[in-house]
Amino acid sequence: MKNYFFLLLLVTTAWGYSQQIEYVNSTEHLAKNRPFSQATVVNNIIYLSGQIGTLPNGELAQGGIEAETKQIMMNIKSLLESMGSSLDQVFKCTCMLEDIKDWPKMSAVYATFFDKEKLPARSAFAGSGLALGAKLEIECMAVRTPNNPYLY
Repeated sequence: MKNYFFLLLLVTTAWGYSQQIEYVNSTEHLAKNRPFSQATVVNNIIYLSGQIGTLPNGELAQGGIEAETKQIMMNIKSLLESMGSSLDQVFKCTCMLEDIKDWPKMSAVYATFFDKEKLPARSAFAGSGLALGAKLEIECMAVRTPNNPYLY
């Protein structure tokens, strides 16, 4: 029995180490020399780095928490689609707010991006000092369809 357990442990450990991690970075992201990947993919699960409400020109969306939330969700949608996924495939989000009092406004905008019958699991908490003075940062995890690899 001991030998069987050791063999099982060896096989499952070797299998775990053989999984490939894909690191996803656009040319623009790499050019900015940021010390993180935009996303990583393991076993067709996409792990997006935290997104803030930046416009294509790199500036934060103006108009408060609602505008930032909308821009973040549009950025997440775009990035997921470029990787062969979609908002419908998101199963977990973590929301970090500069001020927890903004939670109701953020939540109202956030909810418009998902089917109300299929909302992802979510955590939200206050965290001061977000990048670029953002009011909100959202990270998420989604499934990537195995037969639909992303193109970058």
